[in-house]
Amino acid sequence: MSAVRERRQTVHALASRRANTSLRLIAAFAIALILDVFIHLRWVWAWATIYAALQVVELWGNRWVRGRSERVQALWRGLTVTALPFLTSTVFGFLSLPLFASHARFAPTLGGMLLAGALLNVVVINGSRRSAIISAATPYVLYLLIVPLVARAANPDSPLANALWFGALLLVATVTITAHTLHTALEAEARAKDEAERRRHEAEEAVAAKSAFVAMISHELRTPISAIMAGAARLHGEAPDASAKVQAQLIADAGGLMRGLLNDLLDFSRLEAGRMSVEKEPFNLRQTIADTVRLWRPEATRKGLRLRVKGAAALPRWVAGDVMRLRQVLNNLLSNALKFTARGEITVSPRAEIEGSRVLLSIEVNDTGPGIPEASLARLFTPFEQLDDAIARHHGGSGLGLVISRELARLMGGDLTASSTPGQGARFTLRAKLDIADAPVNPSAAAPITDLRVLVVDDHLVNRRALELVLEPLGVRATLAESAEQALELLRSEVFDVVLMDVYMPGMDGRAATRVLRATSGPNQHAPVIAVTASVDPKDWEACAAAGMTDHVSKPIDPFELHAALARAPAIASRSPTRGPHARSTA
Repeated sequence: MSAVRERRQTVHALASRRANTSLRLIAAFAIALILDVFIHLRWVWAWATIYAALQVVELWGNRWVRGRSERVQALWRGLTVTALPFLTSTVFGFLSLPLFASHARFAPTLGGMLLAGALLNVVVINGSRRSAIISAATPYVLYLLIVPLVARAANPDSPLANALWFGALLLVATVTITAHTLHTALEAEARAKDEAERRRHEAEEAVAAKSAFVAMISHELRTPISAIMAGAARLHGEAPDASAKVQAQLIADAGGLMRGLLNDLLDFSRLEAGRMSVEKEPFNLRQTIADTVRLWRPEATRKGLRLRVKGAAALPRWVAGDVMRLRQVLNNLLSNALKFTARGEITVSPRAEIEGSRVLLSIEVNDTGPGIPEASLARLFTPFEQLDDAIARHHGGSGLGLVISRELARLMGGDLTASSTPGQGARFTLRAKLDIADAPVNPSAAAPITDLRVLVVDDHLVNRRALELVLEPLGVRATLAESAEQALELLRSEVFDVVLMDVYMPGMDGRAATRVLRATSGPNQHAPVIAVTASVDPKDWEACAAAGMTDHVSKPIDPFELHAALARAPAIASRSPTRGPHARSTA
């Protein structure tokens, strides 16, 4: 038996004894009262007092030992498992001797019941700890072997006196078998618990290893994807003819597809690990739905489909929720509807019920495609599942979009359901809970970013070149640094408007470099630092903010997201106590 299991059984046995203290005291004084009233044994109160004193000593010792050294506690545990049970059993069982010696009618029967009940109580309370059973049961077994002699001496002419030997041995054998059976069952239960705990740890380690692997792979994949998309955008902008532009767009589309698949895998991994969360920020609900639908209109037009919205005018304008996740689910539903609809129309029907400050949002996406067979509806929300191999070959995809969308809907307090009549299209219904919000007061226009001096810090050459390609058309002057140490040297000698800092770098990482920058006086001590990371875990972003970073953008770099972050930077710099709006003029 392992030391951990032995200690656990000891603690369990002690806890059982403490839980039964009140019951033992009540039983002892009840027995004393009965014997005093019916047999007139006055001295039985002295017996009950001694028995109660032993219980009090045990309770007092349990309290006294708290806060003592581990050695003292271990010694006390040993006493309470062996010595104290032996003493209390000796005192309690002693009462059986005068009962067997008594000439009162049924007194020996009461003595036998007392010993049998005490033995069974010992087995039940200490069933997981064999040494405790032996210690507490030994006095009762000895009394069972003695009482036939006492009974025969008190009743020499009784023919049944010798039969007590058989009864005593039978009781001892029965209790022994019961104790063994109970101990075996408890051992099996303990082994089952240990096995379940071991498997739980293995499962947790497997999930952690998978998450770490996905995070590592995503970081490595985002680097070439960023370069592909940045290079494709640059080629598309500089291409001399239409044919070259088409080829550049093909590369950009392929990079976008790779980014979408990677994001699906990351989202699914985070959902499995329970690390996905939703935010609550004010946003314009009508504008969000209109913008999302507008994004898919060119694709619908290309396929000859009609894409329309019904009922958006009745929606509340400003609500609070996670606009990014809402768009993600709606984008996925529209993408699927366009993918599987060859002719006809796709209708987006949003509705909202207002209950106090809560908005119960429902968005139906109906298409006129072939519909979904009844037998296949249940498989729609199964990870990595496609309805058939032809769909997977023709349309591609990871089979994760609907799974992720349903889980996101549930995180937003709602759900995602599907219904269909074959040949008459499919209907997906997104439900989410939002809050009523006030419109932002005087929202300011985005600040211009032309001629900003930006320090790009990244250990990977491809990432630095990709960022430079994205920044150059924006009119931003970029300076490149290949390590945190080199970046800190530049930050001590030159003034920059913004720092784009890679979070994970060998040696000193981006967060450590930012902490050094904030702790060292210099021209860029309070400069805005934008974290550039492949991680999408909010905890990582919170760690970046704690290190002194002021904003973040995700890899692969989205030019619009980067432009928005750079446009926010001057406002952050103007709030700095040491960097005013003219800080750039000192460069």
